Amino acid sequence: MATPAEYVEINTLRDLPQRGRIACSGFIESVTFEPASEKASFSAMVTDTVEEWKRSPVHERLRVVWLGRRRVPGIEAGVRLRLEGMVTMRDGLHTMFNPRYEILSRQENP
Repeated sequence: MATPAEYVEINTLRDLPQRGRIACSGFIESVTFEPASEKASFSAMVTDTVEEWKRSPVHERLRVVWLGRRRVPGIEAGVRLRLEGMVTMRDGLHTMFNPRYEILSRQENP
């Protein structure tokens, strides 16, 4: 019987490894929708805090991609979430595909 995969808890996205199973949390900075003519995928950029959105270097961001999805319920800019999955480098960015996620909080609209 296989044992569950061990995830390394990452406290800041600055500490992301080049590759490995990780658990982390952050805020969604932006989301990207693919056109209907492209293969279905939905992606989001995650950063450590809301205040860092405009000044975070690329190495302090995590791109999260859901393959085969045009939209993921609850995933929108400003949402804080916890992620678990395999991280790898793709096109110079730390990237996680089809992660397990939990929405921790949402921004309130005034």
